[in-house]
Amino acid sequence: MNVPSGWRRLYAGTGLPPIVRRLGAVSFFQDVASEMVYPLLPGFLVALGGGPALLGLMESAADGVVAFVKAWAGKASDASGRRKGFVAFGYGGSAAARPLLAAVASPWQVLALRVWDRFAKGVRSAPRDALIAGSVAPRGRSYAFAFHRGLDHLGAATGPLATAAMVALGAPVRLVFLAATVPALAGFLTVVAAVPTDAPALARRQTRAAGGAARRGWRRALAAAAFFGLANASDAFLLLRAGELGLGAAALALVWSAFHVVRWLASAPGGRLADRFGARVSLVLGWIAYGLVYLGFAFAPGLATFLILMVPYAAHVGLVEGAERTLAVELGGSGRAGASLGAWQRATGLGAVVASALFGVVASALSMRVAFAASGGLAWVGAILIAGVRAPASGPVGSAR
Repeated sequence: MNVPSGWRRLYAGTGLPPIVRRLGAVSFFQDVASEMVYPLLPGFLVALGGGPALLGLMESAADGVVAFVKAWAGKASDASGRRKGFVAFGYGGSAAARPLLAAVASPWQVLALRVWDRFAKGVRSAPRDALIAGSVAPRGRSYAFAFHRGLDHLGAATGPLATAAMVALGAPVRLVFLAATVPALAGFLTVVAAVPTDAPALARRQTRAAGGAARRGWRRALAAAAFFGLANASDAFLLLRAGELGLGAAALALVWSAFHVVRWLASAPGGRLADRFGARVSLVLGWIAYGLVYLGFAFAPGLATFLILMVPYAAHVGLVEGAERTLAVELGGSGRAGASLGAWQRATGLGAVVASALFGVVASALSMRVAFAASGGLAWVGAILIAGVRAPASGPVGSAR
């Protein structure tokens, strides 16, 4: 099959700095490891005596930890100017959690390891994204972010395939968790060996906001991000719902893999579109699409419809993942890239803390259908709020240090 050269360049990251491609490879390995585990985690938790409420509590606690740690790590990496240590610790911490998960004996131990893993993610995320933001020109920033996220999703597609193969061969769940240590270590070692210690030269050239109007726009954007976070419950509930509709462990792994293949395919083109038409426009469209699909999940009559809706749900991230990071850097003003990205991720994360807990409670007390419908409506409110935010007229500035 011949792939047009333009598409090959799009997915190969042609023209991007080496550090962006290397960090993409790191995220690929890490998500192979994470997604070997994630599709099996809800069922594993239930088998140990947990349920939807505990699943919601676990995901809320994880989201809360990662939200606060991202903001701290982004600001701290700005102050130090040397982001690699944060990135290496974050990936190393996640790798260390994999073999421990294979040995747990209670649902509360699963919760503790999940929270530790998210703590490690929080340490690495904003410093890593700040490295990417500082490595490319503003006009190509959404594509750079989206390319990185695309490799993350490609890893997330590969992990469930490895899980499905192991399950098909009769491997117990705990052995799958142990095997996930291998790609996690590969990601950590790639950071240690291939990511430079110092931030790239472009990392000190940021965007300075223009006056009080821009600062108000930044605060409004953070409020919109937090509000959309209220709609963004953990994808673990999608897996739980698919299991309720009849998918077994191996089938869940395959569906989760296909889900991330769609995300990978959508990411790079979505980043290009965000660079062309603006990050805010992409966010509005993406959040509207999210709300539509979640309402579809609420009223899906059966498994086939539910699985069809997973395709546009997966594809919507191509419009939002690069755009939201770009908008955070644009609107963060005189704040440094790490602090701005960390603040945005904290806002969305705090919303997600409430979202996962609330979704779990509503699903347990009423139904999954009601929980999905409520999330869809909240996503539309977030889209309305972000539509009213205007990016400042701005230009490059010198060192923000």
